[in-house]
Amino acid sequence: MENWQDNRILSAKDGTNPMLLAEMKAGYAVFGDVQFLPGYCVLLPKKEYRELNDMPLEERTQFLQDMSVLGDAIKEVCQPLRMNYDILGNTDNYVHAHIFPRYDWEDEVRRKKPVWLYPEGNWIGGEFDYSEERHFKLKEAISNELKKKNP
Repeated sequence: MENWQDNRILSAKDGTNPMLLAEMKAGYAVFGDVQFLPGYCVLLPKKEYRELNDMPLEERTQFLQDMSVLGDAIKEVCQPLRMNYDILGNTDNYVHAHIFPRYDWEDEVRRKKPVWLYPEGNWIGGEFDYSEERHFKLKEAISNELKKKNP
């Protein structure tokens, strides 16, 4: 595989995904590519399913539990106002869960709306792109907390 982003699940499995926080029972916890909401993470499934309902019930239940445990770790480290969970499969054609901490310092109107309404510059090629220098300590703290909650 030339670029780990070409297949995020496979790169998590083979250890080449630099955003990997931890392997969980039903998925891989990864740090978000952008960090305009510090602590944003994604839960990737271990197998590609088009949507949540395609997962066998036991695996689906474990995936949702893993998602909430990842949220617990983010909440412990980042101390946000609340957590938002979004399960998608539109751009990447497999189910995955986005876990967003929401903060009291966000504009109140923006905080009450979906994160996807943030300006495009927050998502692509901007100041919020992951940087080892700026984000490694936060990534490491979430990873360590997640390992305590998911031995």
